[in-house]
Amino acid sequence: MSRIAEELGVNAETLRQWVKKATDTAWHSESSPPAAPAQSAKDTEITRLRRQVRELEMERDILRRAAAKYFAKETNW
Repeated sequence: MSRIAEELGVNAETLRQWVKKATDTAWHSESSPPAAPAQSAKDTEITRLRRQVRELEMERDILRRAAAKYFAKETNW
């Protein structure tokens, strides 16, 4: 279980709790499939990474503009 938790990028205890909850849910309700907690963790990670990409792109653009202005001043002696 710890190897799978590492592959998913979650704590082993968290994965254990998810499996327990899914097993309990399946035991009580045979007709409905257990929820997919790993998918919600993936969605959260994707959202975080998209936010980080936007922030890094903004920083890159700011640095590009600053560099362009700096070098424009250097060439206008």
